[in-house]
Amino acid sequence: MALPDVFVGLIVVVNVCSVSGTHAQTRALIDSKQRSVFYSGVVTILSKSHADRNVYPSAGVLFVHVLEREYFKGEFPPYPKAGDTSNDPITFNTNLRGFPDRPGWLRYIQRTSHSDGVLYGSPTADHVGKPTIIEITAYNKRTFETARHNLVINIMSTEEFPLPYQAEFYIKNMNVEEMLASEVLGDFLGAVKNVWQPERLNAINITSALDRGGRVPLPINDLKEGVYVMVGADVQFSSCLREVETPQNQLRCSQEMEPVISCDKKFRAQFNIDWCKISLVDITKVVPVHSNRPDPGTGVLPDIGEYNPPSESLKSRDYFADFLITLAVPSAVATVLFIILGYSMCCRREGVEKRNMQTPDIQLVHHSSIQKSTKELRGMSKNREISWPLSTLPVFHPVSGEVVPPIHPDNYETTSMPLMQTQTNLQNQIQIPQQQTSGKWYS
Repeated sequence: MALPDVFVGLIVVVNVCSVSGTHAQTRALIDSKQRSVFYSGVVTILSKSHADRNVYPSAGVLFVHVLEREYFKGEFPPYPKAGDTSNDPITFNTNLRGFPDRPGWLRYIQRTSHSDGVLYGSPTADHVGKPTIIEITAYNKRTFETARHNLVINIMSTEEFPLPYQAEFYIKNMNVEEMLASEVLGDFLGAVKNVWQPERLNAINITSALDRGGRVPLPINDLKEGVYVMVGADVQFSSCLREVETPQNQLRCSQEMEPVISCDKKFRAQFNIDWCKISLVDITKVVPVHSNRPDPGTGVLPDIGEYNPPSESLKSRDYFADFLITLAVPSAVATVLFIILGYSMCCRREGVEKRNMQTPDIQLVHHSSIQKSTKELRGMSKNREISWPLSTLPVFHPVSGEVVPPIHPDNYETTSMPLMQTQTNLQNQIQIPQQQTSGKWYS
């Protein structure tokens, strides 16, 4: 069977922001550009326009906008040396005008500061007729300068989209920026059309596997993060795509084995597809689910639409009453309690004289006698001439190893006897000379 021709329509939006142009001329120019797109075949929208431009994507069709670094290089000063190739590191920041982030359907990716940035996404019918202004800010990391432009996205509605039969493929050997390239995306859509054989085929959406909860691949063996590609067609799914739903292939997928798909060889040369993760959806058979919301109870705010912040002209408020309640009243209570406690501790003391007046005389006499006896005993202990005993424990002889009991004769006063053997030796060695009656001294 001969392979059908594949056509990838590219819409290159021209600059429509000239001062002399009118709105009618601009609309006619855009319509003439779009009429040349919807041929029978693969349809996607690729825009290479830059900031301060108007683009007209269709709802339900993949939209890709490339932010080329070469375009923004002209707005920054060149290298100081003549002849040097300008390769400034430029990064982009994109946000909806007046908001910090982009719309929910629009994504942005830029791998390095030396690669182009890409805006991509698939607008829905809810965004039709609402111009979306995207602010694009380019940062030059060499000169620390910025350049800002606007991208006006006018989403259009068509009767042909969305197509009723949609299939989502998971490609394991691609990154999202590689898949967004027009040549690679065209090759993939051509392979899908070859196995599906539809009359009309278009790319609906592209999502990185990291946005679906995938893990960041290891930086070895040139591993890729993976990408999900959703395509739509106007005919039933082919038998090749239905093979993944057979019981044999479902069993192999549950055992983490690759299913047997007859048309896999038509993708394997360039795209490594995980057939266990393919999703086939027929939107004509999808039953819309209308969930009945329960009645909100007390404490639940009613659904009144968008939040309207208060006006900037707010009335001034007197905080004096709040100050009194918060600080003055607790301080006054603490001061009163402090005064009462101080009076009880300092001004209500009885004193020594009042205490003695309330004490019985006999108790005072006993107390006085005890104090006098204590003072007398302390004075007598200070006037004792003998030394305090060195020890009352048995003495260990260092040579014989015997335990010599302390000397405590019953017929002598214990306070005048030495308790240590060293004291006895000391008394035997040192003798005080005594005076004889004959008038001579003897040692």
